[in-house]
Amino acid sequence: MFTIGDLIIYSAHGICKIDDICEKTVSGVTKTYYVLHPMENNQHLTISTPVNNDKVVMLELIHKEEANEILEAFKGPGIEWNDKANMRLHLYSDIVNTGNRKEIMKVVNTLMRKKAEAELNERKLYEQDRKLLNTTQDILFKELAISLNTTYDKINEMVVRLINKNMLETNN
Repeated sequence: MFTIGDLIIYSAHGICKIDDICEKTVSGVTKTYYVLHPMENNQHLTISTPVNNDKVVMLELIHKEEANEILEAFKGPGIEWNDKANMRLHLYSDIVNTGNRKEIMKVVNTLMRKKAEAELNERKLYEQDRKLLNTTQDILFKELAISLNTTYDKINEMVVRLINKNMLETNN
């Protein structure tokens, strides 16, 4: 169970702070709820979710050691590319929804590489891939930044450098 003040990853809302843990009665049923708010953008949004809600992913932020391992893993290849866009979206979304940061990193890694390749050929990443990349990269990089006590921009720069270096080595 989380405590008041904890930062967590909450489903698609990303990093949220738990403001309160309280009892609420909904439709005659009393349960314990987390009251939380997203740390970015929607400062006025308040989310109430049952403590034992198994329909959404609520995760503790990763620790510094795991964050460093995830960053290092950007040196390697990502996940296998599927040429069928709808199958790819379904597969990648399922991986993201597991909450496994090392697997999520592989999805972000692959999509960032495909985006870089597309841009080199003066093309754009497929729209579904772009949306998944933006959302997933945003949450992962913000979490890494908090865990490593740095900024989103520094994490992004580091990852882009690692991917570009690896792509150059692979192409030579």
